[in-house]
Amino acid sequence: MKRMSTHSLRRRLAATGTVGLATVLALSACSQGEPAAQESSDSGAVSEATDEMPAELVGAKIAIVQQSGQGDYFQQYLNGTRQQAEALGFDLSVYDAQGDNATQATQLEQAVSSGVDAIIVRHGFPDTLCPGVNDAISKGIAVIAYDVNVSECADGVIQTQQSDEIMAQLVLDRMYQDIGDGQPVGYVNVEGIAPLDRRDAVWREYVADNGWEQMFKTGSFTSSSASDSAPMVAAAAQANPEIVAVYAPYDEFTKGTLTGLDQVGGSEDVLVYGADISNADIELMRAEGSRWVATGATDPNAIGAAVLRTLALSMAGELDSELVEFPPVLVTQEMLRDDDIQNMDGLRAAVPDLNLSQVSAADWMPVVSF
Repeated sequence: MKRMSTHSLRRRLAATGTVGLATVLALSACSQGEPAAQESSDSGAVSEATDEMPAELVGAKIAIVQQSGQGDYFQQYLNGTRQQAEALGFDLSVYDAQGDNATQATQLEQAVSSGVDAIIVRHGFPDTLCPGVNDAISKGIAVIAYDVNVSECADGVIQTQQSDEIMAQLVLDRMYQDIGDGQPVGYVNVEGIAPLDRRDAVWREYVADNGWEQMFKTGSFTSSSASDSAPMVAAAAQANPEIVAVYAPYDEFTKGTLTGLDQVGGSEDVLVYGADISNADIELMRAEGSRWVATGATDPNAIGAAVLRTLALSMAGELDSELVEFPPVLVTQEMLRDDDIQNMDGLRAAVPDLNLSQVSAADWMPVVSF
């Protein structure tokens, strides 16, 4: 296929029309944000339980040991976790390694020693976490993992995650619709982070199947991923001015990509495709002249609450699966603009599938929904 000019790409994108939101009904992201144009409350509604909570769960002590709490996505996730814990009457302790793997391992040991009943392990690396997870399980502490594959080295762990393969497919289908076959493209990602690795596997399939030429792969996963990745993207784009699109499957990478491209003259028509959603992300996608075309996303508030409910079900012996996945949706720039969606509240109202209140629910459980 003959390569299109960037101006032709813009015309093609404009002619695409309103794609809206594609939702995936399957049961089963990642961000540091700027302030949004209009704040979302992020305060969930609580449905009352209709039965008594199992006695062994009353006043349970829970710890969340997270690899990093920096950024919109992680802050929203923790917000949902906190609100669901409060609704259940659980005592929640939060450990934040701030991107340091050794610190996360130490904090996991501290959580195990603190006498908690259960631990949520959120992101990180299996090699770092598995010794502590196995120690927790040997002491009778329930463990649930979100977006880190510790179940391969620790028996008895409940694995939870976004459906990252579907998330990537939604976005890359849209990218193909916009740019077609045989195009030079850029890629911003790192290896070793479970959800990013799952998205990477899909990316490599699309590159091969569509004849895309990956001109560069760059990016840095740190406690300041957006600002640290921006100069790397700028340098890569400067060296490869022929690129027509960039896939950056984590919204901190997406933000860094936008900032980096802003520093490169002649890159105004490069299209950007991302992952995750927040108030700040919505503002960036809606902005005049924004390159950010589409993102695959879940509501991290709803996921934080659903993971805690999944843990509670497991502690009560009522969970019938060792893997729970949360379905993503496709959010497009056109839909946000055409429907005047300015924040997460507006997006939730437009896309009820973001509400996971039916996931991991029980009659004895007050459910927080967003």
